[in-house]
Amino acid sequence: MKTRTTNVKSLTSRLADSGLWLVAGLHTLAAVSLIAILAFVSQVRAQDASCGGKDILAQIKTDDPKGYAEIEKKTAALQNGEAVFWKIEKAGVAPSYLLGTMHLSDPRVMDLPAHAQDDFDAAKSVIVESDEIADKNKASMALLARPDLTMFTDSHTINDFITPEQKVTLEAQLKERGIPLAAVLKMKPWVISTFVALPACELSRKSGGADFLDEKLTKDAIAAKKNVVGLETLVEQLDAMASLPMKTHVAGLVSVLKDPQRTKDLMETMIELYDSGRPAMIGPLSEYESARDAESADMAEFEKTMITARNHHMADRAEKTLDTGGAFMAVGALHLPGPEGLVALLRAKGFTVTPVK
Repeated sequence: MKTRTTNVKSLTSRLADSGLWLVAGLHTLAAVSLIAILAFVSQVRAQDASCGGKDILAQIKTDDPKGYAEIEKKTAALQNGEAVFWKIEKAGVAPSYLLGTMHLSDPRVMDLPAHAQDDFDAAKSVIVESDEIADKNKASMALLARPDLTMFTDSHTINDFITPEQKVTLEAQLKERGIPLAAVLKMKPWVISTFVALPACELSRKSGGADFLDEKLTKDAIAAKKNVVGLETLVEQLDAMASLPMKTHVAGLVSVLKDPQRTKDLMETMIELYDSGRPAMIGPLSEYESARDAESADMAEFEKTMITARNHHMADRAEKTLDTGGAFMAVGALHLPGPEGLVALLRAKGFTVTPVK
């Protein structure tokens, strides 16, 4: 695995426009939501290692040299975007570490950066977005306790929010994943977006019990009897998601349905960039792609609610554990960069935070 450095350009709004915002940003919600469906459907058909997608950067470079040059130019523009692995220091205590992760079970994004495994093994505490992800029964109970957060509890179904043509596309995409439309009719659009944005082979791995990296680290920490600190509960995350306007959720779903193959290609490109040590291009690429979709949702409220506000909560709740030193913190990579990203917020709390090359 190559050492990963990144300049992850505000994935929140740009991945939204490409239809991958839920996958990139809300892995915990996605993982929990899948539990409710995969327990009742057939094993999803596995595909090749690339999940049916292809890397599109070479095509962009050939077809639109100016656009590709703009992607490269923006790659270096983001504050605190030069790394996914950071060292956190404060006088008098052992150093801690912060890792930005990509929340898929694809083997190519499951390896830790160079030397990070040693830092994880030495840590006395492990900090993750939610420790509930390690217990599927506990996660399922969180969903059951608040069905209104993931399901329409009134007379509505997803059919009330999409056109007949979009319904045909949705049904076909779900069928490819072994999920009947009838099984998701009462589910909120953001949950369904998760199913159709994730490639069929990713759902196949998940239905077979595969973990994503944060999940694996949480389980490993529990097995090693480390102190595991969850920064949020699943209900808190679900509450935040449910507070967003329905039009934002529907726009995200419609964006995915417009071009299923492009969604697969973007997912494959993201994985290739992250795995090859070039994830700095992910954000600018997503911004480039957003220009292709004139009907994309306005994601300012999404960024404020699901990224910025959560960044502040995470920094506040992690501070006590980081103050004792010897912690290993793993959260989604989009939470790290920017003026209100975790790197900046932790520095404001008096920590020295430096990239690990």
